Amino acid sequence: MAAPGRTRVAVVGGGPAGMVLGLLLARGGIETVVLEKHPDFLRDFRGDTVHASTLALLDELGLGSAFAELPHRLMDRAEIQLDAGTVRLADLGRSLPGLHRHVALVPQWDFLEMLAEAAEREPHFTLLRSAEAVGLAHDGGRVAGVRWRDYRPTAVERSAAESKPLPEHLLAADLVVACDGRWSDVRAAAGLSAETFGAPIDVWWFRLPRHEGDPDGGVGRLSGREFMVMIDRGHEWQCGYLIAKGQDAQLRAEGLEAFRARLARLQPWLADRLTRWPGSFDDVKLLDVRVERLREWHRDGLLLIGDAAHPMSPVGGVGINLAIQDAVATSRIVGQWMRHAPGPVPERALAEVQARRLPPTRLVQAFQRLAHRGVVSRALKGTLATSATRVPLPLRLLARFPLLQRVPARLIAIGPRPEHAPSWARRLERLEPR
Repeated sequence: MAAPGRTRVAVVGGGPAGMVLGLLLARGGIETVVLEKHPDFLRDFRGDTVHASTLALLDELGLGSAFAELPHRLMDRAEIQLDAGTVRLADLGRSLPGLHRHVALVPQWDFLEMLAEAAEREPHFTLLRSAEAVGLAHDGGRVAGVRWRDYRPTAVERSAAESKPLPEHLLAADLVVACDGRWSDVRAAAGLSAETFGAPIDVWWFRLPRHEGDPDGGVGRLSGREFMVMIDRGHEWQCGYLIAKGQDAQLRAEGLEAFRARLARLQPWLADRLTRWPGSFDDVKLLDVRVERLREWHRDGLLLIGDAAHPMSPVGGVGINLAIQDAVATSRIVGQWMRHAPGPVPERALAEVQARRLPPTRLVQAFQRLAHRGVVSRALKGTLATSATRVPLPLRLLARFPLLQRVPARLIAIGPRPEHAPSWARRLERLEPR
C-alpha cells in the first residue's frame, strides 16, 4: 500500500499511547496515520504491565475478550522480600473497584499487535511500519506535518543507506502528536525544554529462565545494598536490577562473574541458572532513568504526550498506564474538535490536554521522587534500616495498617485520574470477571 501524503492526524510512535490514540481517533472517523520506526513490535525490555484502568478501557473498546486470549498472568498484590520476611505493599484484590482488581503481565509486543489489528479494521487508520520520523514540516509558524524516511535496522542496510542517502517523505497533517518516548526525536526537533528532577538510579534489564516452583507474579527483593524487581513472563523472568546513577561502567568492569555472584547472594534460589545466565553483558541492557516534564506539551499543530512529554521512573511501573490515559484524554478533547470542524486544531484545545493531564503527572512523579529518596536511594547506599530482624518503618506501617495499602494500590493500578473512551469509540461486549 502506498504511503499517504496527507492525513488529519500524524502520530509518531507505535507504542501503547500511539496505538491507543490511533485506534480511538480512527473510530471517530478522523483520518489517522501512525508512524512506527521499526518493522515490528519485538523490542526487549519494554514494560509488560497492563493496569486495571487500561483493562477497563479495553472492555469499553470491545477488546476485553481479545486481550483475554493473549498469554498473560494476573498479579493481585505487590510484595517485597526482605531478609526479615515478605511485606505486602498493596492488596489490589481488596483495594480496587470494578471487574479488574489486578494488573496483567503480558508481552508488550502481543498487546501492541492486538491494538494494531483492531485499528487496522478501521477505514480511517493507517499504520506505517519502518517509518522513521526525521523532522517536522512547517507552514509559517505552525507545525504542518512530519518528514520521514524508511528505517534501516541492520548494519548492512545502514551502511548501504549511508552510501546512498534514503529519500525523505512528507506526511502533511492538521495535527502531529509525538508518542515517541523519553528520547523523543520530535521533542528535539521542536526545541521544547523540560524541567529535570534528577534520579539517583539506573536499571539493568536482563532475562533469566523461570523454573517450575518459582514464585508467581512480580517479585521485589531488597537485601543490604542490593535491590531487584522480577516480572513473571511465564517461561522467563524479566529482571530489573537497580544500580546507583552513573555506576554502569564501573560495575561492568568488575566482570560478569561478580554480577552473577551478586544475584546469587540476593536470590539464592536463582543460583542453579546463574552459571549460564546472563550469557554476557550484551544481555544486560542499561535503562538511563530520567524523571522530567515539559513546561509546554504543545506548539501550534503539535502535541506531545506520554514519555515524550514527561519521562517517568520505572518505580511502580506506571509510565505505560499514564501514557495511555494521556492518549485517551487527547482523543476525547482533540477528537471532539476534529469531528466537528475541518482544518488545524486550535492550540487552546492542545493546552486543554496538558491542563487535564498535568495534575496526575505531577502527583505520580512526586510519588516516584519520594520513593527514590525515601527507599530506593537509601537502600543502595546501605542507610535504609533493614536486617534479618528489622523492617523499615514505612513498610511496618503498611503491614500493620492494611487500609494504607489502598493508596499505592489505586495509585499504581488505576492512577490519580483514570480516563474513559469517548462514546464514538466504544463497542459493546459482554463483561465478565476475569
